[in-house]
Amino acid sequence: MHLRKALSCLAEVPRPDSLDNFQDRIEPAWIHDALEATGKASVRRRRLPAEQVIWLVLGMALFRDRCIREVAESLNIALPGRRGPTISGSAVAQARARLGAEPMEWLFETCALHWAHKSADADRWNGLALYGVDGTTLRIPDSPENREDFGVPGGGPRGQAAYPQARLVALMALRSHLIAATSFGPFKIGEVTYARALWSELPDRSLCILDRGFFAADVLLPLSGSGSSRHWLIRSKKNQKWRVLERLGKDDYRVEMTVSHQARRKNPSLPEHFELRALRYQRRGFQPQWLLTSLLDAERYPAAEIAELYHERWEIELGYDEIKTEMLDREEAIRSQSSARIRQEIWGILLAYNLVRLEMERVAAEAGVPPTRISFITSLHLICDEWLWSASASPGAIPRHLRNLRGALKRFILPPRRPERRYPRAVKIKMSSYPRKRQPVPDEPAK
Repeated sequence: MHLRKALSCLAEVPRPDSLDNFQDRIEPAWIHDALEATGKASVRRRRLPAEQVIWLVLGMALFRDRCIREVAESLNIALPGRRGPTISGSAVAQARARLGAEPMEWLFETCALHWAHKSADADRWNGLALYGVDGTTLRIPDSPENREDFGVPGGGPRGQAAYPQARLVALMALRSHLIAATSFGPFKIGEVTYARALWSELPDRSLCILDRGFFAADVLLPLSGSGSSRHWLIRSKKNQKWRVLERLGKDDYRVEMTVSHQARRKNPSLPEHFELRALRYQRRGFQPQWLLTSLLDAERYPAAEIAELYHERWEIELGYDEIKTEMLDREEAIRSQSSARIRQEIWGILLAYNLVRLEMERVAAEAGVPPTRISFITSLHLICDEWLWSASASPGAIPRHLRNLRGALKRFILPPRRPERRYPRAVKIKMSSYPRKRQPVPDEPAK
């Protein structure tokens, strides 16, 4: 195959600064193991074998402005056939159905294990790797099957939502935006439930920063209690109460909170009380806030540093914005129609995002700046351009062309962030003046 021959040629040519091809980030053995472990390896010769369909799913995530068949043809991932390079839409759909979602999930988890935790380990705070956990939603095509499998949000001021939605909760390395683990599924399942499935992925000697909606004893105590030196940091809700045990410094206290009877009935292993640390701080122009954390050592973990560190939680929100606004082009819904292919596509989107973020991290290391100083949208565009060019170029010209990739990215280093700037959440258009389009009601059978 032309692309495979090009990649093998590229691997044989010496590259300065250890420049690797974007596609070489995923070890071929990982793809093979993903297919073997899930029983999806192609046994007979097909125009779209399983290992190439994996790249097709990644291409769908990166090239949102192209139909799926055009993505397959543009990336030259199909084996030659009697009718030339043209691929029918039904052949692509059948190939994706044969692959399923399991290999994409297996491959994402393998890559995340090698990339995200290594990234968090390289940029620690007081010996702790920094992670964030938060949830988001993805709109999916409106069909009876998707409404049944994923559910439709309802009960808000505007009534039922227009599209079914999948709920997703991610564990992210905050200083590189690499996603370490994720859990997603029907919208009706809450963020807290999905978050509990991620605690086993948190390494020892880590700090997880969470939104205050995750504050619950049966969420935070399992997080810190199932490993060594696994800590959490969260903002207090307005109605939370505690009993002061010790004053550690100005506006800094060791406190005790009571676990509710309802929580202990659901989880009898929870204690009646647990200790934590409460810090009061105030930023200019904002109301005073309380932070709650399991970091009880006031000397090792100073209060001022913790207050500053908490605002890195916003990095996961920026990561979600990069996925939904830049990668997905703010489309109303992701493109897959069936629930199985929706799951396959979501894993592909997350894996493609990590591939882009991994390249940005390595560019930032060469430029001597944090990964958050590299423009995501510029990196995404350049990587997509290089991938398309590599698929159609002659193998001998690829090494010279790709040598310029990181040099080009270095030109788009963002200026340092200005901490005094703030952007309140707001929209210009609140709602449309058009009437709402509702799902047609099926006719009742005649009596």
